[in-house]
Amino acid sequence: MDHLFDLLTLPAVQRSGIGLLIAAVGLPIVGVFIIGLDIIAVRFAMMHVALLGIAVGLLTGLDPMLCGLAACALAGAGVAPLARRPTGLPGAMGLLMTFAIAAALLVLSVSGVNATGAFELLWGSILATREIDLVVLGVLTVLVHVLFWRWRRQLALLLFDRELALCSGVAAGPLLLALLVVVAVAIGASIRLTGALLVDALTILPALGARNLGRSLRSMVLWAVALGVLGNGGGFAVALLLDQPPGPVLVLVAGTLTLLTYLIPEGAHDAIDTGRRADRGGDPVPIVQRMWQH
Repeated sequence: MDHLFDLLTLPAVQRSGIGLLIAAVGLPIVGVFIIGLDIIAVRFAMMHVALLGIAVGLLTGLDPMLCGLAACALAGAGVAPLARRPTGLPGAMGLLMTFAIAAALLVLSVSGVNATGAFELLWGSILATREIDLVVLGVLTVLVHVLFWRWRRQLALLLFDRELALCSGVAAGPLLLALLVVVAVAIGASIRLTGALLVDALTILPALGARNLGRSLRSMVLWAVALGVLGNGGGFAVALLLDQPPGPVLVLVAGTLTLLTYLIPEGAHDAIDTGRRADRGGDPVPIVQRMWQH
């Protein structure tokens, strides 16, 4: 334990811990958005888009990761109009992924930039977290919470059924655009912390566990944040204690927490919900609050 406290005095470890805490408060909510929009494959598309931005940054001399985030934001905004097509967002993400990787490899080839260096930035490193990364994560987390808590009712309709949201007067187009931009930038920011292959530990895994525990969009978000904080904090502490790479340990801890939520019997959720409704006088639960039950 003394070894852990000694490590926590190091500035790099402190920045990493703060970054993971900030990420745990905001990025699991992004995972809820991803699941609701049925675009789990978005992380693969954004990895390639981030690579394209990194290549452009290395070519121009600008900060590669900031260029990657900017490319992700533009890509998220660019695919929003394609959501109305028959293939929907999953098809748009596949198209984006193909174009992005081809463009990234072409830029690397034409410019003569070291491709190995560009790909290394995609692996990320929690212990290499910079102050600018903390600022980006902080701003992103604030935006995610403002977006959710200000428009959570409209988001509930949009994530449940886009056509129903339109019929109910929700400005589905602008809201979907904002969602996709936030999701895309969040994926790019996650890459900096855990690496492209371990993004799920910060986004998808807490959201999957929250879907098993929550019975409304609001409760899903709260559970996702709770699982994110527990997974990130516990995983980081275990990694430091065992002197192992934080990224893989974070994924294993987050995955274990998610797996445990699948072991809870379905009837237990209903019993808990019934008890809560009885405590409130037996008020019925609105359909929009229960629409993510399954």
